[in-house]
Amino acid sequence: MARVVIAKPGLDGHDRGAKIIARGLRDAGHEVIYTGLHQTPAQIAATAVAEDAAAVGISVLSGAHMTLVPEVLSLLAAADASDVAVFVGGIIPVADIAELKALGIAEVFTPGTPIESIVTWLDELTKNKS
Repeated sequence: MARVVIAKPGLDGHDRGAKIIARGLRDAGHEVIYTGLHQTPAQIAATAVAEDAAAVGISVLSGAHMTLVPEVLSLLAAADASDVAVFVGGIIPVADIAELKALGIAEVFTPGTPIESIVTWLDELTKNKS
């Protein structure tokens, strides 16, 4: 099973979805580190590196995903941690999904995605990294 960081960047204070995902991944056997609210991209990247995470899930509902998420990717790359898979969940416009994936986001999950789908995706991702 994977070690996963779940993070809420920026000023977005709505963390219910992130907590549900964290609990669902934990219940499926993954080790989850939930960073809490109002994390900076630098804090998220540092936590991923310090915890030797296989993946980072970023929950964004504020509309700042095209600013915050690329910064996390850049900071992970600078820390020689580009192998950490970054996935995003939240209110992500369809038009931005392809751009996020082109930047290196492993997957985007929008509202209504069953937790089982996210667990299956993470299981497949980490199985292939083993």
